[in-house]
Amino acid sequence: MLESKRQKQVAELINAELNDIILRMGMNMLDGGMVSISSVKITRDLFETRVYLSMFKVKNPQAVLTRFEEKNKEIRKELGKRVRHQLRSIPELKFFIDDTLDYVFKMEELLDKIKKEEENK
Repeated sequence: MLESKRQKQVAELINAELNDIILRMGMNMLDGGMVSISSVKITRDLFETRVYLSMFKVKNPQAVLTRFEEKNKEIRKELGKRVRHQLRSIPELKFFIDDTLDYVFKMEELLDKIKKEEENK
């Protein structure tokens, strides 16, 4: 399904605010790596937000995801303070690991391997 204009606007607003919140909470550098929000998707009814976390050089991504889930109420409360005038209700936050970066690195490795094999022939 396509996102409505309102869904996109709310997702962009939440993305910007959450990026600032995790920066201020010091959660952008965890477990020896960098954590950022790669995308935010919101349901049609604007009650649930799926936040995809991109992790670069993080040793244990699952532990970082657990940390975000533990801080969920605190993050949502801060988000509520910031967007209370734009939204009637603050959506529930669900955090997911975005493995797109891992996929890109894996594809680059495979392409380099194929290129080396072609050069050796």
